[in-house]
Amino acid sequence: MALGNIIKSYSESFALANAFTISRGTKTHAHVVRVEISDGTHTGQGECVPYARYGESVESVIAQIDALPADVTRESLQEIMPAGAARNAVDCAFWDLEAKQTGTPVWKLAGLEEPKELTTAYTLSLEEPEKMRESAKENAFRPLLKLKLGTPNDIPRLEAVREGAPDSTIMVDANEGWSLEDLSALQPHLERLDIALVEQPLPEADDSGLIGNTFTMPVCADESSHTSDGLKDLRSKYDVINIKLDKTGGLTEALKMKTLGEELGFTIFVGCMVGSSLGMAPATLVAQGASFVDLDGPLLLAEDREHGLRYEGSTVFPPVSALWG
Repeated sequence: MALGNIIKSYSESFALANAFTISRGTKTHAHVVRVEISDGTHTGQGECVPYARYGESVESVIAQIDALPADVTRESLQEIMPAGAARNAVDCAFWDLEAKQTGTPVWKLAGLEEPKELTTAYTLSLEEPEKMRESAKENAFRPLLKLKLGTPNDIPRLEAVREGAPDSTIMVDANEGWSLEDLSALQPHLERLDIALVEQPLPEADDSGLIGNTFTMPVCADESSHTSDGLKDLRSKYDVINIKLDKTGGLTEALKMKTLGEELGFTIFVGCMVGSSLGMAPATLVAQGASFVDLDGPLLLAEDREHGLRYEGSTVFPPVSALWG
């Protein structure tokens, strides 16, 4: 990249269609940071979702971005900024800028095959069982549902969702909310209700109990899995890795992580934080060929960006260049 690109960051907020609850709390808005990088003629953009679980805030992310040197490039960015939301927005904006400068789509710049439409999971908020049953029933037409758990009353919720969506594939996400004893006690119920995957059942700092696990359903690392550096250490605990660009620090590292994960024998899951289509767009490239895709962020919003991703039911289509890439 030429020296002297102008990097600008913006705090933006998107109202959710409905309040969204996980075991850590409830949110009514998606608070994101959008980055623009301009060479004076072309402008690329990217988006990230600062996540308090990782010590991030909108203010801290903007401060990181504003501190970048004027001559930063996408390549040097990987060394001077740690993985996380701030690097994600800047990295993806650099990819978009290069696509605009060259007239070449990002998938081709990255040496990938042309992306195709994907089937995404749809995430059900953590609610009382009856409300979750109704939500599952309303979305029973979707082939893949993701259920937020991690409470002392998870079995009635599991049963309610399965009753509401008897034919959907269901995966559950405890968001670090269980102990090893909880997981062992829940396993027969997970099997009985035909749950396809369990995501991050134990806290990241206390997941050693998964070593040598004999669980009958795949166990996925989310909070325990950030970049390619730690993947080898996860092989004894997890079957699946959830790749999120806000954790990897952008598309560059996400593609690297996917390649190494596949080489190590992990099943690939590509997920997202709750953000707009601009945040999902780069992830659609990583998600090509993934076994599990959870890029439903825009479906949870009251209103998305202009030129947002096209969704038909649970099918999400690749982005148009007016949005990204």
